[in-house]
Amino acid sequence: MSQTQSKPSLRNRLLRHVLIPLAVTWLVGTALVVGIASYFAQQAFDRALLDDAYLVASHVRRANDASGGGLELSLSAQEMSTVLFDQSETLYFAVLRPDGSLLAGHPGLRPTRLQEDLKPMFDALDYQGRTLRSVTVHRQQPADFYVVMAQTTASRDSLLQRLLTFSVIPQVLLLGLLAAWLYRAIEEDLVPLAELETAVGQRDVRDLTPVPVTATTHDVQRLGQAINALLGRIAFSVQAQREFSGNVAHELRTPLAGIRALADYGLRHTDPQVWHEQLHGIAKSQERASHLVDQLLALALADEAHQDLEKTAVSLDALVGEAVLRYLPKADATGVDLGAKGIDHAVVVQGNAALIEGILNNLIDNALRYGRAHNGESHITVAVETTPYSVVLSVTDNGAGVPPDKLQQISQRWVQGAAGETLKAGVGLGLAIVGTYAKLLSARVALAAAQPHGLCVHVTFDKSSL
Repeated sequence: MSQTQSKPSLRNRLLRHVLIPLAVTWLVGTALVVGIASYFAQQAFDRALLDDAYLVASHVRRANDASGGGLELSLSAQEMSTVLFDQSETLYFAVLRPDGSLLAGHPGLRPTRLQEDLKPMFDALDYQGRTLRSVTVHRQQPADFYVVMAQTTASRDSLLQRLLTFSVIPQVLLLGLLAAWLYRAIEEDLVPLAELETAVGQRDVRDLTPVPVTATTHDVQRLGQAINALLGRIAFSVQAQREFSGNVAHELRTPLAGIRALADYGLRHTDPQVWHEQLHGIAKSQERASHLVDQLLALALADEAHQDLEKTAVSLDALVGEAVLRYLPKADATGVDLGAKGIDHAVVVQGNAALIEGILNNLIDNALRYGRAHNGESHITVAVETTPYSVVLSVTDNGAGVPPDKLQQISQRWVQGAAGETLKAGVGLGLAIVGTYAKLLSARVALAAAQPHGLCVHVTFDKSSL
């Protein structure tokens, strides 16, 4: 049997957790009620038996005979029959002297002991094969004597039996009705949960549409909402991955096809000059493909960084200086004047050195690719500015810039805006990576037009998080 099959159902668990405590409470309550009723019923019967004993004791007199000190019972046989009359029980009595000898009554009727005090003593006696309830009364006037009054217990037992029957049977019926009602109510309340289980269990792996939820309780409604919210996030993620994979395949296909075309063309010729030209083209296409792969890996690492990013004190001026020196040969090769401002004094931010380095690399690389001036000398400036409340890192170029209404679009993935050109679909991952890294660092990214022309990207670190 599997582990799932061996576990009880929620319905059975609920019934068990409700009915078992209820049954135990009912059982204890019934025992208490019957016990209390039995006690007070016993008190009532014992009081009547004691009254009979006091009545007999009140008719014990000194005998008018020659001895002068004897006692006698002044009730006649007919009067004793009236005293001892009971419709359902048989009564026995005995008047005993202090030495235990019988003065009047039924022979052999004796208590277990004759107490010295005057307090009535109740006891159970076996007399003539019957179990009797008895009371012994000790009197010292007109002389010392004892009165034993005993009675059969059939009416007592019958009363207690009826009390137990009429109190237990209705409660058992009520408990059964309550169990049936609970079973039906719990079954109805669990129907939406079973429907939700069926809907999720039968759902195709590709179907991420919301699951219909018929909720009768707030808990089932919240469970359905949580499942649908999860399906929505999964659907969004799957759709993004599909688009991402499709765009990656499309963008990689272009440089790979170019490499193949260049190689085929070079193989059809024997001129070393043609080979050199084709190899140079292959190297450029390979550089473009490698750059794309690096950016994709950077985005993947950024997604993973959400889980375990550690922030430390980072020297921003040192990272800017290193980045400028790293890209200076490429800038010189392309005729771009690359410089830095505001790094002549120490500037410390709270962040992650690898992510800040990634921001610098992508911003400088984007500026070198798309921010060169069409006419005149190209300039790219990496600046660090400290304000009372923040530290601002900026990269500014003097290229053609981007129209103000298009600034937000170029920060989206797969959108690029070459200098002066209409925005188009392409390998536009640089600013998307910058935005992702900045979000991880709790920083803000803003794009603005540079003066007189060009693009300026600001990354702002709040000092409150430093």
